[in-house]
Amino acid sequence: MTTLKGALLGGAAAMVATGAAAEELNLICSADVVICEKLVTEFEASHSDIDVNMVRLSSGEAYAKVRAEARNPQTDLWWGGTGDPHLQAAQDGLSAEYKSPMLEQLADWAQGQAETSGFKTVGVYSGALGWGFNKEIFEKKGIAAPQCWSDLLDPALKGEIQIADPNSSGTAYTALATLVQIMGEDEAFDFLKKMHANVSQYTKSGSAPVKAAARGETGLGIVFQHDAVTQCGRGLPDRGRLSLRGNGL
Repeated sequence: MTTLKGALLGGAAAMVATGAAAEELNLICSADVVICEKLVTEFEASHSDIDVNMVRLSSGEAYAKVRAEARNPQTDLWWGGTGDPHLQAAQDGLSAEYKSPMLEQLADWAQGQAETSGFKTVGVYSGALGWGFNKEIFEKKGIAAPQCWSDLLDPALKGEIQIADPNSSGTAYTALATLVQIMGEDEAFDFLKKMHANVSQYTKSGSAPVKAAARGETGLGIVFQHDAVTQCGRGLPDRGRLSLRGNGL
């Protein structure tokens, strides 16, 4: 975890020092809302003297809120989401150094996140980037399951893809940054322009696209694979191929 200038940004998350009473904790959670609610429930069960006020925001929205509160912090803790916004908050001087006594028990990549930020944030989970698709929709429309990113340009997928907006979603920003790293900047943006013809919606939340696929509202959602796996147990007939590893946390 990290301590901000009045805030503590922690675990790919940030803790912001606010001066709030000890019995209240104001939390921004950028993970899936189910995980966020479980986090709050278990914390309050073991800390009966502390009430947690939690708001769920995508990574980009959370960073914007923390930055807007720089002179008058209202948030105590920012947990989860992708790593880049947390590193940006550390670089912008929004978080303060904190080195957990349990840091050495974490994976090397998580410790690396902490070292890179000057111990102002630390990784808490990692995920692979890919997609989940609705098998029933694909079979009904005769669409072949995409095997690689270039397959997402198939005209048969017109109107069947959802991906989040990188202005608000850390997942979508990670997708953009990853494609730039694999293809090169010009090629990646050319790819995204072509894929746009197949995109029906740019969502606010990174996990929303695959939830829409699970509900049968769209054919395919580009997401972190843990979100796709979660939806498999809630009605998504199949999950997308793990086409590459993202750098999300």
